[in-house]
Amino acid sequence: MRLHDLHPRPGAKHRRKRLGCGESSGHGKTSGRGHKGQKARSGGSVRLGFEGGQMPLIRRLPKRGFSNDSFKPIFAVINLDTLEERFEAGSFIDEEKLRSLGLLNGRCDGIKLLARGVLNKALTLEVDKTSAAARQKFEQVGGTLILRPTKLHQTRRLAKSEERLQRQRLPRSKKK
Repeated sequence: MRLHDLHPRPGAKHRRKRLGCGESSGHGKTSGRGHKGQKARSGGSVRLGFEGGQMPLIRRLPKRGFSNDSFKPIFAVINLDTLEERFEAGSFIDEEKLRSLGLLNGRCDGIKLLARGVLNKALTLEVDKTSAAARQKFEQVGGTLILRPTKLHQTRRLAKSEERLQRQRLPRSKKK
C-alpha cells in the first residue's frame, strides 16, 4: 500500500450543496430557503427555544426546589501514576509545585489524591483529601501524606455567600 492508494471510506465525503446555480440545479432561485420570512433572510434565524413569540416551554414550567451545586467545593484530582512519572523519589509536592508543572489548572478548593496506577517512590505530598486505597498505596512505599485541614467555610464560593449574608445583617442607620 502506498500513499496514493489511500482513499476515504465510501460515504465519508460529500459534495457541498451548490446553492443559487440556476433553476435546473434544484437549488436555484430561493436556494432551499423557501419564500420570504425571517429564516429566508441573510443572518435571520431565531435563538434556541424560541417559539415565535409564544411563551417558551422553559418559561412555562415552574422552577422548584433548591440546588446546592454552586456552594459545593470543587476538588482537583491527582493520581498516583501521575506522581510516579513526574516526580523523583524524596520530592516534596504541594499545590504550587503541581501548578508550576501544569498538573493543576484553574480554580479549585482543594486537592484530592486518588489511587489510579502504581507508585514505587517515597514522596512527601500535601493534599486536602485522599481515598482510602490511595492512602494505603502511598504509605506502603514509605511516602508521607500531609493532610491540610479543610475549612469548607473558607472556600471561595462559601466565602462569597457569607460576605453577602454579612452585608444583609449590618444595621442600617436611621434617617433623621
